[in-house]
Amino acid sequence: MKPCLARKLCSRHSEPGGAFIKDESLRVFLEELYCRINRRQFVHPDPLEFLYDYANPLDREVAGLVAASLAYGRVAQILRNVSHVLQLLGPSPRQLILDSKERDLKLLLSGFKHRFTSGEKLAGFLWGVGRIIEQEGSLGECFSMRISHGHSSTIPALCGWMAQLDWASRGLASQVLSSPWAGSCCKRLHLYLRWMVRQDEVDPGGWQGVDPSQLIVPLDVHMHRVGMILGFTTRRQPDLGAALEITDGFRRVCPEDPVKYDFALTRPGIWGQAESFWRERRFMDGISGLQRPHRW
Repeated sequence: MKPCLARKLCSRHSEPGGAFIKDESLRVFLEELYCRINRRQFVHPDPLEFLYDYANPLDREVAGLVAASLAYGRVAQILRNVSHVLQLLGPSPRQLILDSKERDLKLLLSGFKHRFTSGEKLAGFLWGVGRIIEQEGSLGECFSMRISHGHSSTIPALCGWMAQLDWASRGLASQVLSSPWAGSCCKRLHLYLRWMVRQDEVDPGGWQGVDPSQLIVPLDVHMHRVGMILGFTTRRQPDLGAALEITDGFRRVCPEDPVKYDFALTRPGIWGQAESFWRERRFMDGISGLQRPHRW
């Protein structure tokens, strides 16, 4: 068995983050940004928008996992394929996968393909998800059983949860999503946890027993650049180490909810307005100790 690349990082981040950040201007800036941009009207285009169609959190957690699984590649392709799969699964994706045999799901998703994710792989993964739900009651229950309030992050619980999903799906969970124990930043998994754990105008929530303070920033290229600009990390690669360092930086601003600003901060990057966004607000001149980016 290969050694767990995340183990060293997990142990290094097993205690709460450092002292509360002293720069009030940064906190004020982020709060203003959150209040102005963290609105449902700004969600599109984002696979998160599909979760709003499910009032029942037990259906929402399944729909969210489908959306997170396919959340890579071009946005238009993501939205089209997530919509297609969820339409096939019907108004209650939870009930459909519980009522279906593996061969039924493979037939239902035959011919589907999203970049590296085939319909056959996705069907086998969803069949495994159904097995977990049968045993544990829900994906949220399965995750919360593995969470420990002695850890500052969800990484240990995520490793155990994914191991369970891999067992149930015969290894397809790691193929469809990613493997946290391999050192990946697991952006889609942490994005999924943000959707399911946090609850505000943007994130619909639904899971109990997981503290938002334990969440990890879903690290993509936009948030990695933001983290470097803020001086939270100097790591050039958006890996698990960078995700944990950037999360620790935000934890010093907002200890109870370090991913609170994720949606608002990544909107400008997604819209292609990031450079002017920072320049117009004179953010670099207003907060001491930040790194000026050479380019965005």
